[in-house]
Amino acid sequence: MIIKEKIKKEDLESPFTKAVADIGKGIFSLGCELHSDCADELIEDGSQGSDLWGFNIYPDGHLDFVSLLNIRPAAGNRSMEIKDKEICREIQELVRKFL
Repeated sequence: MIIKEKIKKEDLESPFTKAVADIGKGIFSLGCELHSDCADELIEDGSQGSDLWGFNIYPDGHLDFVSLLNIRPAAGNRSMEIKDKEICREIQELVRKFL
């Protein structure tokens, strides 16, 4: 499901909900079985792959920035965790806007 308007915390799954942010368009997709499924949904909606970053949302609103989708040596991210604090901050602001 692509999130373009407010959602309720009750819509989040336990123990966590997988999500992918499009930091270029300021939207995200959540609730997919795999992060790559959320990414595919966003790409079908016109997102660019280079703008997509995977993360997880916990029912209390806590985020972690770990996903196979984030392994991008060409972009300077060589691990599953997003190392760029600015990208993490952008995702946090995006999620706050919609939760």
